[in-house]
Amino acid sequence: MLTDAECKNAVCPADKKRLRLACSGGLYLEVAPKTPNNPDGSKRWFWKYRKDGKEGRMALGSYPKVGAKQARLARDAAKSQKSDGVDPVQARKLEKLKTSRSGGDTFKAIALECYAKQAPQWSESHAGRMLRQFERDLFPWIGERPIAEIHAMELLAALHKVEERGALETADRALMLARQVWDYWLPMADVQQRNITEGLKARLTPYRGKSFAAIVEPVRFGDLLRAIKTYKGGPTVRTALQLAPMLYQRPGNLREMEWAEVDLDGALWTIPSMKMKRTKEEKENGEPHAVPLPTQAVALLRSLHPLTGHGRYVFPGERSHDRPISDNSVRSGLYALGFGTEQTWHGFRASARTMLVDELNLDPLAIEANLAHAVKDSNGRSYNRTQYLKQRFDQIQQWADYLDKLARGADVIPIKAA
Repeated sequence: MLTDAECKNAVCPADKKRLRLACSGGLYLEVAPKTPNNPDGSKRWFWKYRKDGKEGRMALGSYPKVGAKQARLARDAAKSQKSDGVDPVQARKLEKLKTSRSGGDTFKAIALECYAKQAPQWSESHAGRMLRQFERDLFPWIGERPIAEIHAMELLAALHKVEERGALETADRALMLARQVWDYWLPMADVQQRNITEGLKARLTPYRGKSFAAIVEPVRFGDLLRAIKTYKGGPTVRTALQLAPMLYQRPGNLREMEWAEVDLDGALWTIPSMKMKRTKEEKENGEPHAVPLPTQAVALLRSLHPLTGHGRYVFPGERSHDRPISDNSVRSGLYALGFGTEQTWHGFRASARTMLVDELNLDPLAIEANLAHAVKDSNGRSYNRTQYLKQRFDQIQQWADYLDKLARGADVIPIKAA
């Protein structure tokens, strides 16, 4: 058994790569030769053991920081782990991984680690919303608690605080985020624990999913179209109001339409992929979304061009032409016309989707492509969003002609697809 004096005086001969001094029970001190870069010669403790018929060794620290007595105690602890069926080397590696997390095993630390893994796949806006929800609705109440000690009732209490401010959908989304964190953490947990988010949805106040008011009855929709033609506001908002039902694109895309994206001669509006509602990867690598323009839309845009064509945006804001009109512009216009509770800007997509099928009996796949929806085939593959372009040119013109008939109040006979 080595003494501290023997360890202190041990020197590796210059002609050897190392000197090993046995202590007991597989423990030994390894002494490196003195070199210009290591004038004292390093001394390290190792424990030699066998696992599955193979020899292994475990580092127990450097001398003199770890003395002979401390090394023997560390060896005994490792031997005890091994006798319990635990690989002491793997156990140490796992412990280092666990302690390497900057915030330990708190809910906040695990949540941020989980978030960092997922955020690169999300769009910047979506990632920002998720992080803000963590910081607003979960971290203040359970963020600093060790995740293994959090009880389901603690999480439920945090969710009820969200409900108390009337944000029922937000509370449901916060539960979804918490579930993702527990799903991420449980495979790494030392304890056998269930996902405490299970069953909590039933304890939240039910809410109806968000839907956008939309008129789908042709006669009433004709009333709306006639009202839009009488809109007394500025020409920019009036044109946006007229194009919204005709093109049925997302409000954000329409209000941010740029003249550089519009080919009036080719009757085509090309929306860059980065502007589309897609994942971050799809935004960066996806195709642009092509929107055919019926003759009525081209005429409206040509009439607006002398007013706004000198700038970037087709629909610039009144206060700053360097920014597009606000989302509230068309919404306020609809309320001013008396249709604000019946029809939303986003609801024009539902209006078109319904009547294109029910009244005009047109191809749903081409309609979905024009809506920029990812349509799945029988094998689950997504159709390219720019397919069906010829069919969509025909469809959008039929739709615009149909809207003209509705606006005139004429008896409309459905146009059957060929």
